[in-house]
Amino acid sequence: MLLTIEGIDGSGKTTVWEALTQTYPDAVFTHEPTGSWYGEAVSRSISDPEADPVAELFLFTADHADHLSRVVRPALSEGKLVISARYSDSRYAYQGVSLAGLVDRPLEYVRGVHSPWTRPPDHTVYLDVDPETGAARSGATNKLEQVEYLSAVRENYERLLSAEPERFTRIDATRSPEEVIDGVERAISRLL
Repeated sequence: MLLTIEGIDGSGKTTVWEALTQTYPDAVFTHEPTGSWYGEAVSRSISDPEADPVAELFLFTADHADHLSRVVRPALSEGKLVISARYSDSRYAYQGVSLAGLVDRPLEYVRGVHSPWTRPPDHTVYLDVDPETGAARSGATNKLEQVEYLSAVRENYERLLSAEPERFTRIDATRSPEEVIDGVERAISRLL
């Protein structure tokens, strides 16, 4: 099973992901962007306010394709539970905002570019937090962590949730970290 953890910056994905390593020690834990050279290029692009959004989309897509072939598919073929902090939905939500005004229907455009190079998650835990809280928690240190940007990203996540409600579990991430982790663990135990 491929389980993904999604949400805007500052929603608590890393905190939840780290806690789950204790609960599911036999699972394969991974994240995007990855630690590969593709992921490093993505990280450089994120920190560059002048990075071209189209080029950035393809950097993210390359990192995802490598991640899928190197980590996700091999683990799934061995019957392992794979838990990824960020995955394809992040691409759709974030790059869908970055490409607004450059292409028609940017979220759909990103999904179309990405679809040959992905494997859909079996289930996604969505950590829901308002953009102001997310920006404050994340420190708003780069272009993707600003309140206006996160507001548009959250709208894209809402569109994704509306399109596939059976694939998502929404968790209120404004609560304490302990309550959020408990909620995620309960949701995962129901799935497994």
